[in-house]
Amino acid sequence: MAEQFTTTQTRRLVELNGEPEAFLKEFETAEARNRFFKETENRLVKLNRDKLRKLLDEEHKPLSVRLEEKLKAWLTEQEGFTQVVTPTIITAEMLDKMTITKEHPLTNQVFWLDAKRCLRPMLAPNLYEVMRDLHKVTKEPVRIFEAGSCYRKESQGAQHMSEFTMLNLVEFAGIEEGTQMKRLKELAEAAMKAIGMEQYELVIEKSEVYGETMDIIAGGLELASGAYGPHFLDGKWGVFEPWVGIGFGIERIAMKTGGYQTIKRVGKSIAFLDGSPLKI
Repeated sequence: MAEQFTTTQTRRLVELNGEPEAFLKEFETAEARNRFFKETENRLVKLNRDKLRKLLDEEHKPLSVRLEEKLKAWLTEQEGFTQVVTPTIITAEMLDKMTITKEHPLTNQVFWLDAKRCLRPMLAPNLYEVMRDLHKVTKEPVRIFEAGSCYRKESQGAQHMSEFTMLNLVEFAGIEEGTQMKRLKELAEAAMKAIGMEQYELVIEKSEVYGETMDIIAGGLELASGAYGPHFLDGKWGVFEPWVGIGFGIERIAMKTGGYQTIKRVGKSIAFLDGSPLKI
């Protein structure tokens, strides 16, 4: 009977970000299995230590931070966007305007602080407010973005975390009606170029809420999602002119760029740093 890795051995290889194909490897004897496991473990331990050493000596910033900074630099230096910073705590009324009422499935994923306030599950509500008011003040097109933490009671799978980083951009009132999808594609392609990602696809789908959406997909993983207006939500925010917006999942982009199997390696953590476990 062929021997496979024990549960403990598999868990250890997963912890060290071992190659998935190795987990299914079969051996003629337990001795051969244990020998291969030890060799693989030693190699992965060295790899992770070297990676941490490189972070401390050369890079000084985790991959997720470097990717976020590249997107910010692209937006501010090449596209003329302005960064805004808004509160992490939002109101139930703001979620209602996004159609996330008590009957909506996402309500159960929200971290409620009390009956009227919660930790934001998305950046969009605050950006609606800011872009509307900026346009009222300036009477000019608005290009803004925000990067920050969002919170959801997710399933805790390989692609989800309770706290995650989003970077949302929105361009408002400077777009001709009928050209929104074209502009979304331009921004998506420029963003991927800014972070050096070449293998991806733009997937356009119909949406009950937004009418039409555009997702950036790489290897089956959704990295970002774009939408445009005007649509039926906009009136609740006092927004009536054409706009486009894209929300990027920073940790998902880092997960794909770094070749990691789970998103927790690149998220906010005290167990991992830049993809490597701190208890090697």
